[in-house]
Amino acid sequence: MAHIPVNHPLRPLYRTIAGLVGAYVLFFGIVGVVRTWGDPLFERGPVWVLGLRTNLAFALMSIVFGLVILIGSVLGRNFSHYLNLGIGILFMAAAIGMMAVMQTDLNFLNFSMSTVIVSMIFGLIFLATGLYDKVGSPEDAHAEKAYRSQPSSRG
Repeated sequence: MAHIPVNHPLRPLYRTIAGLVGAYVLFFGIVGVVRTWGDPLFERGPVWVLGLRTNLAFALMSIVFGLVILIGSVLGRNFSHYLNLGIGILFMAAAIGMMAVMQTDLNFLNFSMSTVIVSMIFGLIFLATGLYDKVGSPEDAHAEKAYRSQPSSRG
C-alpha cells in the first residue's frame, strides 16, 4: 500500500506552489478572454497567450479552474489535498486527450503541443502537491514522525 505523508513539514510550500500555478492559470484565462473576446467560443484561430494557443472556451475554462485552484490553496486542509490530486489527474487526462485529437476537428479547445506539455507539467505539479499536503490529527502527526525517524528495515 502506498504511503502518503501526513502533516508534512513542507505542506505550506506545496500549497504555495499550487496557488502560484493556479494564479498563472487564472492570469492566462483572463488574458485569453481579453484577446479572444468577440470570437466564436470554439474558434480554432491563431490566438496565442503566454506561449500557449487558446480560444474563448479554453480561456473561460482556465479562469474557472484558476479560481477553484486558488480557493483550494487558500482553504487548505484536506480539501486542498483532494482537490490537487483531482486537478492533477484532470490536467493530465485533458492533455492526453487533446494530444490525441490535436490534428483533427475535435480539437475544440485549440490546443497546441506547447499547451499539451504545459498541461502535463501542471498536472504533475498538482499531483505532487496533492501527495504532500494531506493533513491529519496530532496522533497522525506523531505516528508519521515516528515512522520517519525509524531506521529502515524494509529491504
